[in-house]
Amino acid sequence: MAADPQGYRVSFLTTGNPEMDATLKATSELQTLRTSAPVSPFGLIARARGDIDRLKTVLESYGYYDSSVGIKIDGAALDSEGLSQTLGALPKGTDARVALQFELGPLYHLRRVELDGDLPEAARAAFDLKSGDPAVAARVLGAGAHLLSELQDEGFAFAKVDAPVAYQDAEEPVLDVSFHATAGERVNIGAIHVTGLKRLHERFVRARLLLHSGERYNPATIERARHDLLSTGVFATVTVQLGTAVDASGGVPVTFDVRERPLHAVNLSSAYSTDLGGSATASWTDRDLFGNAEKLTFAASVINLGGGSATTGTGYDTSVKLELPDIGHRDQSLQFSLGALKQSLLAYDQTATTAGVTLSRKLTTVWTAAAGLTDAHEEIRQIGNVYDYTLIALPLSLSYDSTALASPLDDPRHGMRDSVSVAPTHSFGNPGATFIVSQLKIAEYLDLHPLLATDPGRSVLALRGLAGVVEGAGEFSLPPDQRFYAGGSGTIRGYAYQEVGPLYDYRGTTIPIGGNAILAGGVEFRQRVGANWGLAVFTDAGEVSETFKTSAAAAQACLAAVGSPAEKSLCLQRSEFRIGVGAGIRYYTPIGPVRVDIAVPTAHYIPDQEGFQVYVGLGQAF
Repeated sequence: MAADPQGYRVSFLTTGNPEMDATLKATSELQTLRTSAPVSPFGLIARARGDIDRLKTVLESYGYYDSSVGIKIDGAALDSEGLSQTLGALPKGTDARVALQFELGPLYHLRRVELDGDLPEAARAAFDLKSGDPAVAARVLGAGAHLLSELQDEGFAFAKVDAPVAYQDAEEPVLDVSFHATAGERVNIGAIHVTGLKRLHERFVRARLLLHSGERYNPATIERARHDLLSTGVFATVTVQLGTAVDASGGVPVTFDVRERPLHAVNLSSAYSTDLGGSATASWTDRDLFGNAEKLTFAASVINLGGGSATTGTGYDTSVKLELPDIGHRDQSLQFSLGALKQSLLAYDQTATTAGVTLSRKLTTVWTAAAGLTDAHEEIRQIGNVYDYTLIALPLSLSYDSTALASPLDDPRHGMRDSVSVAPTHSFGNPGATFIVSQLKIAEYLDLHPLLATDPGRSVLALRGLAGVVEGAGEFSLPPDQRFYAGGSGTIRGYAYQEVGPLYDYRGTTIPIGGNAILAGGVEFRQRVGANWGLAVFTDAGEVSETFKTSAAAAQACLAAVGSPAEKSLCLQRSEFRIGVGAGIRYYTPIGPVRVDIAVPTAHYIPDQEGFQVYVGLGQAF
């Protein structure tokens, strides 16, 4: 019995041009509809005949105007007598074999290229199509589009470039192409209108606009203003409508039509790692509290759920943040925050309340500076002792971000994210101390597609580095939470959270006590696989120590400085340089990649720790 629908397989004979081969396959309905739209034997023949004209158009677009397309089904041409009966005789479940081959013929070139019209000389110079170029349709059409873009960039808002007219020579493989363009009048930006506003005040939008009436018309400037409005976070869409004629001011009227995002947003997230256990977070945000894009966010997390190798109990982390944008200056924001934290870690138990205010200023598209004032009241238990601290700090930071991403959860594929911070701090407690915490963080993302011949953004080498030091206070006069620790997904994967660094043996339990200095770094290779999946391999390394001295020098200095046997045993457990290696998978979603990493350490500090660590979360590790 004949198969209906008739299954079939498709094979393409290569043209020698990978780009053209890919376009042919993407255009062929035999290929694109093979599994999604089954056909009868007669329908298969009709589909193949329709492909001939479609594929011939593709070949001509690449400059092969004397080309031909040949399609055979089970070795027979489409016009062969009895082809339909032959297909009808195939047993059910047998696929027909469809073969496509192409005769390219000569590649056509441009013989004469003409451009007429009243145009400024600068625009004529920008017209980059010339005699002798291959007669590739995309290249010819692109030259006209480039000319139009150049005219508009020069202020000719109503410039026109007609579709090119091409003449094929009857004897030679050449084309003559002519363009007609009209520049029109050079104009400025006219009246600016904003439509679609509901809650947001129009004065806020106008104060923020990067576009002003009377400026020279330029599409790039208009697009930059549109994109900047989107960056405020209160708009779902921002579209631009241009007037078709000049207004009373003699300029082109511009209308920004906006659609505001929902006023409130609720976000839920979770994460898991073998060292810190699970966490669950819920947040509520008001995106426009008073009509000027103010953002109020309440967030609450339950942390260390189920326990982990670096925790001793469940805790919480809650916060309230109010952000006021464009305070006193464009791109300058003021943030107020309140928080409460409780965590039970192997290193220490902490209960704290915090308050702070931060003024941040976007200096350029990539540079941002911030200054703040923070206050924290905390109780910390470590090694059998209970400490009460009040900390006042003045954090200062300068950051650089050239990844051009809207969210830190997005997948960085190129550029850098770097920051340097200095936090002068005074601790009121027993003991009290005045100290400065300094940190340098560097992350760079290298797109390897030129080297590996992959598509852009599919193969990325990510590198990170961290250096930090506390000056002005000794290791044991610092509050435990102000010291540096390493281990975990943020520093050295494979080691449990805070495992890397100086340790103390307390009643048979090895306790991390942290240090005054940290050096750490990592290298990760990320490879996309298919549309939504990815793989990663990585290595992390670093150490935490009393100072930036080498581990051996720090141990010798410690032995020379202490006297009791207990203190000497502490010196013998000073930090050493540690390395962790691992691999992971990624699933890419619209809000960022879901990450699952498994890492193993080269050696352990703490007895009975896991031989590997698992990390699950949203977003890349860095």
